[in-house]
Amino acid sequence: MACRNPGIELDLGWVQSVRVNQPATLRRAQYLSTTRTVKKKWQASWLLRAVTCIDLTTLSGDDTPANVQRLCYKAHHPVREDLLKAVNMQDKGITTGAVCVYPARVKEAVKYLKQAGANIPVASVATGFPSGQYPLTTRLQEVRDAVLAGASEIDIVISRTQALSGDWQGVYDEVKAFREACGEAHLKTILATGELGSLTNVYKASLVAMMAGSDFIKTSTGKEGVNAILPVGVVMCRAIRDFYHRTGYKIGFKPAGGIRSAKDACTWLALMKEELGDEWTHPSMFRIGASGLLTDIERQLYHHVYGRYAAAHQLPMS
Repeated sequence: MACRNPGIELDLGWVQSVRVNQPATLRRAQYLSTTRTVKKKWQASWLLRAVTCIDLTTLSGDDTPANVQRLCYKAHHPVREDLLKAVNMQDKGITTGAVCVYPARVKEAVKYLKQAGANIPVASVATGFPSGQYPLTTRLQEVRDAVLAGASEIDIVISRTQALSGDWQGVYDEVKAFREACGEAHLKTILATGELGSLTNVYKASLVAMMAGSDFIKTSTGKEGVNAILPVGVVMCRAIRDFYHRTGYKIGFKPAGGIRSAKDACTWLALMKEELGDEWTHPSMFRIGASGLLTDIERQLYHHVYGRYAAAHQLPMS
C-alpha cells in the first residue's frame, strides 16, 4: 500500500468550483472501452498484473469460516501452477492484492492467511456497509473493532444523504473521524457513485474524501444499481490527478462492482496507465473489488497457454 495521506483542510471554494463536462467524459470512456485492447503475450502480462490488484471479496450473508478459508487459499494461489510455469511466472509470488470480508470474518481471514504463510492484507468493510445509515458512534466503533481484529485496510462508505444535500463539511468531518479511528490501517473510502446523482457530485465527493485523509477512493459498494462504470472512473481519476498536482499526495483508486471479465480488467488498467501513470497499475495504488473476476482471468490465461477454454470444474474459484 502507498504512503498514508495526511489530508488537508477542507477547501470548499475548490469543491464548489467543480464542473464536469459530461459529454466529453462519456466520449473519453467510450474511447477507452472500444479502442484499448491487448493481445497474446501482452494480454497474459496485463492479466497477471490485474490478478495482483484484485481485492478478492466475499460479502454475503451466508459467509462461514469454511468459505473464508477457501477464499484465503485462492488469494494465496490465484492462478494454477501449470499456467504460471507456462509463462515463466511460477516464482514471482503472484497473489491477489487483499482479501476483503465483513468485520465479523476478519479474525478468520487473518488466521487462515497466516496459516498459509501468505503476506496478504485483510480489508474489512465498515461504517454500516453498504447503506451507511447507522449512527456515527456505531460506525466508528465498527471501524475500531475491525482494526482490532486485524484488518490493515478499512473500506468505509460516505453518507450519501450529506453528499446529495451538499453538506460537504459533514462528509469531510465524518471521513476524517473514520480516518482517525483507523489508526495505522489504510482508509479506502467508498463514494457509492451510483447514488450520487451526477458526475459533478462524484468529483466533489472524491475531492472531499481525499481532503479528509482517504488513502484510496472507491467507486461502489457493489450493492448499488449502478456500480463501477468507466465515466465515473474517468472523473475520479481526474480528481486524483488534480489533488496530486495541488498537494503532492498520491491517492489510490479502486473500482468495485460489476467488473467480471478479463477484458474489463484490462480496460480499467488502461485507464490507470493513461490517466495517472504506470505507478497506478500496481496494487499499492490500484485495486479491483471483485469476487468473480478472477475466474475469467484464469480462464483466459488457460486459453493463452493451451489454445482452448477450460471446463468450469478445471478452474474452481475456491
